[in-house]
Parts: sequence; structure tokens; C-alpha cells
Amino acid sequence: MVIEHTLQWIAQLGFSPLDWLWIELAIVGAYIVFGIAGFGTALVAGPLLIHFMPLSRIIPLLVMLDFIAALGNLLPARHSVVKAELLRLLPCMAVGCTLGVVFLLNLKSDVLLLLMGLFVTAYALYSLAVKVRPSQLAAGWAVPMGTVGGLFGALFGSGGFLYAIYLNGRLEAKEQVRATQGALISCSTVVRLGLFAVAGVYAEIPLLVLAACLLPAMLLGSWIGRSVTLKLSREAFVRFITWLVLVSGIALIMRYFSG
Repeated sequence: MVIEHTLQWIAQLGFSPLDWLWIELAIVGAYIVFGIAGFGTALVAGPLLIHFMPLSRIIPLLVMLDFIAALGNLLPARHSVVKAELLRLLPCMAVGCTLGVVFLLNLKSDVLLLLMGLFVTAYALYSLAVKVRPSQLAAGWAVPMGTVGGLFGALFGSGGFLYAIYLNGRLEAKEQVRATQGALISCSTVVRLGLFAVAGVYAEIPLLVLAACLLPAMLLGSWIGRSVTLKLSREAFVRFITWLVLVSGIALIMRYFSG
């Protein structure tokens, strides 16, 4: 009986076998990047997934998968977390997440499409332009970076690059930056999960079924990403992915103006 209901819910999603192939590949690719960089799933998967479902479904879907993936990245490095920086960013991130969820659930989908395209393109251009480590940042930068990071995290599924900019400007050790960012992403996913749950987003059974169907792809991508970090320069790989993200962002902007 359970299997029969599950198959019915999967059928209700309305995806063809080819659609499922592209969706699964998008998730694997997104979590390869997540396994390496610790963020960026929506930046990689969003431009492809938006052809199959609205952004208001994509972001809650990726939040569920991010929560599991972030725990897997955090547990081995939890002793390197810098608690002082984490506590500075968390309240601001929570405020930004709340605003982002409100915007996500109330803005028109075509506006979100344009905003996501602009956001993805701006992020990619920034990543390609910046080649040196930022100078030391004052602790006060936690307020705008945390708030806007939380806003982008809820609205577009990825504010992690702002946390990375702040932490790289505050901490010297790469291990501390990565571990603290992982803890922040984990907290962010918990906040966003709670906000989406309160808004009733996860009352939609097909969305939960879709997340369960994509769980193996997420685990595979995360495993590949962690394996790649041992063999390839993280900076070189992320730079390559950033070029792909830039192309995707430009394509979304063109789609908005052509539609």
C-alpha cells in the first residue's frame, strides 16, 4: 500500500524519464560543488531545475537536502569552529532568513527569475574578478554580511559566499574558515527549514517524495566532492564551476527578457 501511494505521488510530479535524468544530474553536480566549497547548491542546480519547477519549490527542496549534506561536512571538523565569529553572524543570519522567506513566498515567479539571474551572474563575476584574499575585516561587517547572506540564502538558496568573504577576512586558518562556515550553513538550514515548515511549504507530500527520490543523488555528489578535494585544487575546481554558473545566470536573464 505504501509503495503504491509513493508511486502515485511520483507520477503526480509529472516528470518524464528525461526530466528525471536532468534533475538527478543537476543534484549530483550541485552537491559535488557543495562537497568542495561548502555552499552553492542553488547556484549550480537552480538554473537547470527552474525549467522543471518554480523557484518557490526549488529552494525548500534544496534546503532539505542541504541540511543532511551540511551535517555530513560539519561533524568531522566541528572542533575547528570559531564560536565567537559564529555567534556574531547567527542573529543577523536569522533576520535575513526571515525576510528572504517572506519575499520568496510572496513575489511573482517572473520577478524571482530575473532576480536569481542577476544574483547568479553578479556572484560569478565577483568570484572570477577576486583573485586575492580580502584584507582584515572589522567585526562590524558581521551585521551586513550575516543579514544579506541570510536573505540570499532563503531567497536564492545560497548566501554562503558572503559568509566565506567575511570569514576569510577574519580568520587566518583555512580549516577554521571551512569549519565555521559549515556550522553557519548548518544553522542556516535549520532556520530555513523551520520557517518553511511554519509557512506550510512542507505540508505538500509530493515535495517530500521528490526530496526522498533525490537523496541518493545528493549523497553521491557529496561523496564525489569530498573525494575531489583530496586530489584537485579546490580553488581551480570552484573557478571552473563559476564559469558554468556565469553562463547559467546570463541564460536566466535572457530567458526573462525573451519571455
